[in-house]
Amino acid sequence: MEGSERGKRKEKTGVVVSDKMDKTVVVRVTRTVRHPRYDKVVQRAKKFYAHCDDDSIKQGDTVTIVETRPTSKLKRWRVATGTE
Repeated sequence: MEGSERGKRKEKTGVVVSDKMDKTVVVRVTRTVRHPRYDKVVQRAKKFYAHCDDDSIKQGDTVTIVETRPTSKLKRWRVATGTE
């Protein structure tokens, strides 16, 4: 089976909007889509809860999150890298 997607984890890049929880950050991921009727490019955003072991990541940082197994009711992502 060539080119299978098995074993590949999804990655998303976004901005940390909240770091007030213990070992958890909220990351806002923004994407651009073309409106189906008006053909205007609009931005859509979604928030993801991500697990972060160290508390060095602060609000406003740009981070990359990767898909992982569920760690709580809302957390299905973990922070892979943080770039400032």
